[in-house]
Amino acid sequence: MKKFLLIGFLGVISCNLFAQQRETLTFEQAVEIGLENNFDVKIATNQVLLTENERKIGTSLLMPTLDLNNTRGYRREDTEQAFVSDPENPRIIPGAQTRTNNYSLVGIYGFRADAVVALQRLGKLAEVSELEAKVVIENTVAAIATAYYRLVLEQQRYEVLNTTLELSNERMEIAKAQYEFGRASKRDFLAAQVDYNADLTALVSQEQVIQNSRVTLNELLALGPENDFAVNDTITVKENLFLEDLRDNAFSNNKMFLVTQRMENVAYLQLKELRAQRLPTITLNGSYNDNTLNSAAGFLLSNEQQGINLGATISLNLFSGLSLNRRIQGAKIQINNQRHLIEQFENQLQADLQRTFNTYENSKRLLEIEKNNYEVAVENSDIALDRFRLGIANYLEFRDAQVNRLQAESRLIESLYTIKENEIELMRLSGKIYFPETAD
Repeated sequence: MKKFLLIGFLGVISCNLFAQQRETLTFEQAVEIGLENNFDVKIATNQVLLTENERKIGTSLLMPTLDLNNTRGYRREDTEQAFVSDPENPRIIPGAQTRTNNYSLVGIYGFRADAVVALQRLGKLAEVSELEAKVVIENTVAAIATAYYRLVLEQQRYEVLNTTLELSNERMEIAKAQYEFGRASKRDFLAAQVDYNADLTALVSQEQVIQNSRVTLNELLALGPENDFAVNDTITVKENLFLEDLRDNAFSNNKMFLVTQRMENVAYLQLKELRAQRLPTITLNGSYNDNTLNSAAGFLLSNEQQGINLGATISLNLFSGLSLNRRIQGAKIQINNQRHLIEQFENQLQADLQRTFNTYENSKRLLEIEKNNYEVAVENSDIALDRFRLGIANYLEFRDAQVNRLQAESRLIESLYTIKENEIELMRLSGKIYFPETAD
């Protein structure tokens, strides 16, 4: 009775795990959904827009300013005026009114050499922002790939554990029959039940691992944790990857390396911009004025003026308290730092490629070993099961063969996943995980 309860419980587990998985989510679909929904990608895309907007705003440094002004004035006051020709008889005007109306159109254009360089620097920063957004995209694709194939791996482990449970169930049936016919002790039957329950516990625990792996993938896809789907049941790997090709691609396409190079250009432009501040500044200005004055008192009862004013100013900074020199020295130091950062990144990139490639190659060799070992373990398990049915082998020998088969198959799928994991990292380091074209 207990046996049938356990088998029924296992059936409930399997139903809960796979019943609602009606649609299969391919890896390509997962990447597409992730790039559309992932919040890091959205933020990085918006950051590119912000940087591009700042670059466009920077063009205002080379644009003239044009202002249209209109000034109106009104004054009412009691006026007493004494004239030189008749000082004894002043002119008294109560409530004298004065009106003024001034229209002006003023244009100013200032040309500064450092503004031209500043615009170039903003352009480079826009390139950096775009490359950084691509870094986020590549990291997101790598994370989605790792999470997707991790879920595939955990489901394969589930199948391995399920196969182990089936073997344990068959062993328990045999042990029960042998016990009932007096060919084995009750101890053998109870040991079979204990091992069956241990395998069932491992299967239930693996269900939780699968659920959590699916939640992790949903998080990367910006989907709700309750979203359920099926994934492909196999892990495919590339035929061969070559270190030299990966290294060449990395120095041409690794986005973080390109960012480091662009930042060196930005540092050069920053120095050039500071040096340009020592050059003269030319300011051109012009205005059109239309002034009207109407007054009830004073020497002028009315006055109208219309005309154009033009001018130019050349200014040159002679001394700024050595602050510009200090900023120039700081910019030179920053250029040296950027050179060191490029060299450091080159060294780090080569080291990361070498380490990952070593693991990749070693995992491929281990895969071949584990394939052969798995075949041997399966054959040994089948022989042990036949011997156990015939009563030639005891339960310890069968359990040992069963555990060896479980471990061999687990190592086999783990080796395959490790190859895929390192393949993903190698493609990310070489800048080829998502953007196949050569970066500009």
